[in-house]
Formats: sequence, C-alpha cells, structure tokens
Amino acid sequence: MRSFLQHETLERLATPEIVSMLGAIHEYKGKQDFYLGAKPDTLEALLEIAKIQSTDASNRIEGIYTSDARLRELVAQKTAPRNRNEREILGYRDVLALIHESHDAIPLTPPVILQLHRDLYRHLPPGTGGVWKSTDNVIAQTDADGVRSVRFSPIPAVTTPLAMEALCAARRRTEDERRFDPLLVSALFVLDFLCIHPFSDGNGRMSRLLTLLLLYQAGYVVGKYISLEALVERSKETYYETLQASSAHWHEGRNDPMPFLDFFLQIVLGGYREFESRIEKVLANPATKATRIRALFDEHLGRIRKKDILRLCPDISEAMVEKTLKTLLDSGAIRKLGAGPATAYAKN
Repeated sequence: MRSFLQHETLERLATPEIVSMLGAIHEYKGKQDFYLGAKPDTLEALLEIAKIQSTDASNRIEGIYTSDARLRELVAQKTAPRNRNEREILGYRDVLALIHESHDAIPLTPPVILQLHRDLYRHLPPGTGGVWKSTDNVIAQTDADGVRSVRFSPIPAVTTPLAMEALCAARRRTEDERRFDPLLVSALFVLDFLCIHPFSDGNGRMSRLLTLLLLYQAGYVVGKYISLEALVERSKETYYETLQASSAHWHEGRNDPMPFLDFFLQIVLGGYREFESRIEKVLANPATKATRIRALFDEHLGRIRKKDILRLCPDISEAMVEKTLKTLLDSGAIRKLGAGPATAYAKN
C-alpha cells in the first residue's frame, strides 16, 4: 500500500516560493477578524453570492448545469428540481451548506466522507451515493480529434477502502504532530484523494467540498465568502494540467506534487485577495449604491454584465442593479449590447 503524506515529501515542498505564498496567506488569515467585522449585510450578501457561485461552478466543471434563474431558485430553496442535473445541483447545495454550518463538527474519516458523498446524491435514487466504487475506474481525456485516451488509472476498487483509511489516518497523524503547515497537508490530501478516485462518480465535486472543509478546519474562512470553486473554474485548463503533472508516477511514489500544490495555494491566495478587495471597497466607499454602480462603467473598459455588477458589489440587491441600469440606459449614459442571457452594457 502506498504511504500518504510522508515527511520527506512535505519537507521537500517547502521551497522559497511556496514558503512565500504560505506567508502571504497567513497574513490574510491574520486580517480575517477585521474583514469579519464588516457590515453584517455585506457579509451576508457575500455569503449568498458565494453559495450560488460555488454550486454553479463546481457542477459546471463536471458538465452539470441549469439556467442562472433556475440556479438561484434552487439554491434559495424556492423550487423543486426538474431533471437529474438539478437534483445533483441540490445535493451539492446541501453538502455545501452543511460544511458552512457544521465544519467544526465534521471529522475527516472514511465513514464521514461516505456520508458526505451520500448526501451529494440524496436527491437521486437510493444507492447512487455513499459507497466506494465497486469497479475499477480510469481518468480519461479526449484530444482535439476526438480520440479518447487514459490519462491516469486510480487505485483498484478492491483496495480503495484501505487506501482511504490510510489517507485519513495520515492526515490525523500530521495534524497531531503539528510539524507541517496545514495548507501543505490539505493540498496533498486533496491530490491523493483525486488519485485514489474512490467513487464511481462525483470525485471532482467531492474534492472541492473537502477542500472547503479542510480550509475551515485549518482556520481559513475565505471559502465561506468567496467561491473558490469559481476561481478553479476560471482556471479549469490549468487545474487539469497541474493535476495531470502531479499524478504522473503517483503509484510508485515518484510523483511531483509541486504543480498541484502551487495551483491550490494560488486559488486560496486569490480568494483572499478578492475577499479583501470587496470588503475594503465597501468600507472605504460611502457613496450611494446607484453611484457605485455608475462608477463601475468609469472604471471598466468594454462590456459589463449584470452578473459582473452583482459580483463586484455583493451588498447591492439585484433589484437595485436593474433599477440603476434602466436609469443609466434612459439617460443615455450607457448602451445595451446583445439580448437574453448574453445581455451586456457599455459606457457611451
């Protein structure tokens, strides 16, 4: 059985570049109390937007999606699912909410991971989730010519339970030792989880949920207010490239975790930078909400969509954004581009 979270591997990863990134993230962690002292309505708005973006992005990475309007209604529990995609979206919403609300009471053990996977599929027929894979699986890729090839062969189904026990035990051991930075341990845990690929389906989404849980338990709350899943989706090609690079020779224990670790830390750091930017913009700008929306068109070149405004001004309601856009259109300050879901606006 392969050994997980080995000391020599963790020590080797503490390069000057990685240490520098860890230091930057630690600094942001030190500012968390200041950020969390912002206006309650601002934090609540950030949380609600992050829930929607995380549920959307993590599922969309796996080709599971619905319309923006349906997504908002599903996350807000205002409608029932119409198809399998929407039932899977509801499952992600439920597990995400559980981690947000009870992360400090969720031990990272194989039975708990199985339970989280079961809840991910709770809106589908019984037996769909909550069990380790029963047959061997592969991670495949399709090139531009449509040729499908195997990129990685995970651990066989028969050894999956033992591998998950070993991985969770290794994480508990390193956590008790307190010798290595929890961010390093978390990144390698997620990488090993993806290489084990313990489920027949849902491994990618589970890895992102476990990332959020690991960060919470290490004291990093950024994933509550900024969608880390959305940041991963924006860099999806890089995500797959680093995973491929770091999984090569994984079975023999000769893989290089550095590409995936670097990506993992960049996502966390990017989340904190965005969190800081949003909070400080609200605290430093006492202007009216309508004035702030108008200012966006002065600050940004090119097209701006309504969803961009909502992302940049999370404390402003959708109704207020729509009202201000109409006022700006009527006054000739901006012009409308496109129609339907592709609608955008630009300064005249």
